[in-house]
Amino acid sequence: MASDQAIQRSLETAWPADLPASDERELLAEGRALLRADATGAGRAQWPDLFPGADQVAPAFATARFRIQAALARRDGSPAGAVVHLVWAGMDRGGTFTDLRVTEWHFTRTFEKGAATWTPQPRI
Repeated sequence: MASDQAIQRSLETAWPADLPASDERELLAEGRALLRADATGAGRAQWPDLFPGADQVAPAFATARFRIQAALARRDGSPAGAVVHLVWAGMDRGGTFTDLRVTEWHFTRTFEKGAATWTPQPRI
């Protein structure tokens, strides 16, 4: 856990901030929740389009040994797109603990009832 701050600094050095702070906070919260749902199964029902049949698939990682080591949100090359980069650690069902795993979630800015929001995109 002591190295998590160094990992965060490395990410921030490699990808300088390019989003408004409010957008980055929103994207980070959503990206963290998506990663937790994907890896541990916790909260998958919140995104049925991203995790179809989630109740039929056993989670790959234990919630107790899961942690996000570093995260940042940046534009993905378009004004309406963003990507959340996450570095994380976890223990799989076989008992193997590994860190420095990397996951990315892509988002598109959408508008609902006049309010802008970031919508996660399915993985291809």
